[in-house]
Amino acid sequence: MGSGEGEVDGGDPVDQGDRGGRPALTNAHALAACAQELFLRDGFEQTTVADIARAAGVSSRTFFRYFPAKADVVWVESDAEIAVFRTVLDAAAGDAATGGVAAGGVDAWRVIADGFAASLDHGDAQETWARHRAELILREPAVQAQATVIYAQWRATIAEFVATCLRIEPSSAPVVAIAYAGIAASRGAHELWLAQTGMPLSDCIFRMFELMRPAISTTIETR
Repeated sequence: MGSGEGEVDGGDPVDQGDRGGRPALTNAHALAACAQELFLRDGFEQTTVADIARAAGVSSRTFFRYFPAKADVVWVESDAEIAVFRTVLDAAAGDAATGGVAAGGVDAWRVIADGFAASLDHGDAQETWARHRAELILREPAVQAQATVIYAQWRATIAEFVATCLRIEPSSAPVVAIAYAGIAASRGAHELWLAQTGMPLSDCIFRMFELMRPAISTTIETR
């Protein structure tokens, strides 16, 4: 394997079918899955874009049409995960707005935990992939560089939900605190999950969110 992430085949403008003994993979998710297999087998640092392209049966040029850099493949599911997260939060906000929750309201902090569990726990079938991805996100500097952008999207979603449901300004200290605390609890849950191999990720999420519950009230009252 080579050492340069940015090396590009002298290659063909159009992929030539089966370059590596398998059909060409020409969408972002398929390329990311192929890359993850190589990361698991050979290590992140040891795997180059050229290696990924060769295994996928495409040119490096095709890889760069989908991803700016090797580290970006780790985040390929982020848009879909944030969409699921937002759906959970929006449903709770809608129920609160229409009075469709039990007397006493609903706990916004628990809703945020529910959203993380629904969006990030990919189940037993994907556990090996998900654990390895978590290790890369938590420990690999090249992957962490993109994390700042992704975490900002999660925080913005949390902040919008909290500000709407608690009827306070999005820039207020409680909203900012809860948004950052949510990210911290999620990261802590993943650290716990990597250390506790027998615990599902969702259990780790709920455990960490309970331990890191904000001191301020997060109860959404019915309207």
